[in-house]
Amino acid sequence: MGLGMQIAYLGFTGSSAIEREAGVELVRLAGVATDIVDCRLTIKASLDRAGHTVFDAQLVLLTRDFQQVMVQRGTDADVSVALHHTFDDAFELLRGRGAPEAY
Repeated sequence: MGLGMQIAYLGFTGSSAIEREAGVELVRLAGVATDIVDCRLTIKASLDRAGHTVFDAQLVLLTRDFQQVMVQRGTDADVSVALHHTFDDAFELLRGRGAPEAY
């Protein structure tokens, strides 16, 4: 069974390009996500103090034993960069945590 992912967009309409990028990142993450069964990605658009749009990507991972692992947010004016930052953080977290008991 493969690793699943749900994507929620807040404050803007998502796109197939974002979903493709998230899918590519999910495939990369699956290589180190031995006990992760689901990913929940939330991407929120908001305005900074200067009135520019910024994107905040948050990833929550769900383990086989129903624990939630929160991943550091990625924030950037470019939605792709925010997305890649949060998946990079998830990859490093999963790669470095060792055994599943290390939560």
